[in-house]
Amino acid sequence: MTSTWLPPEQYIETIARASSYACLFFTDARDRPVQLRAVYNEGQWQWPGGNMDPGETPWECAVRECREETGMVFAGAPVLRGVTFGGPDGEWPANKIGFVFDGGTLTDDQLDAIVLDPSEHSEFRVHTLEEWRRLMTPEAFARLGAVAEARRTGTVAYLEHPAG
Repeated sequence: MTSTWLPPEQYIETIARASSYACLFFTDARDRPVQLRAVYNEGQWQWPGGNMDPGETPWECAVRECREETGMVFAGAPVLRGVTFGGPDGEWPANKIGFVFDGGTLTDDQLDAIVLDPSEHSEFRVHTLEEWRRLMTPEAFARLGAVAEARRTGTVAYLEHPAG
């Protein structure tokens, strides 16, 4: 290790690269999670959210993506419910860091007003955790369960998925 300071453009080449995303976790009035089905992978259920744009904060990203993907303009306060980390894998060459914010409870009227972007999602559903368990991969369900538990207990979930 050297004690020489590197200019930022050189130093940045020595540290881990990562993509980052942010999303909002919603439930209905019966505390059932709301998720969207991705068009690029019909087996993938996810929350409204996506990758951060340059200069955008995680919170700004979550709110923007929610509006783009569902038509909902979220005006609540930022309450973090989960942070995820995934290492590089065969599909993605960089770390993935995610921020899951609590979107609160949606009324039946708010659910009825959801307008999906058909280029991203084909449908949305509301299910109990047990129903979601049967529809999701174990890894994806673990994330859903951890965030639901974090909301229930007023904490923040942290999930790691090492490189693989």
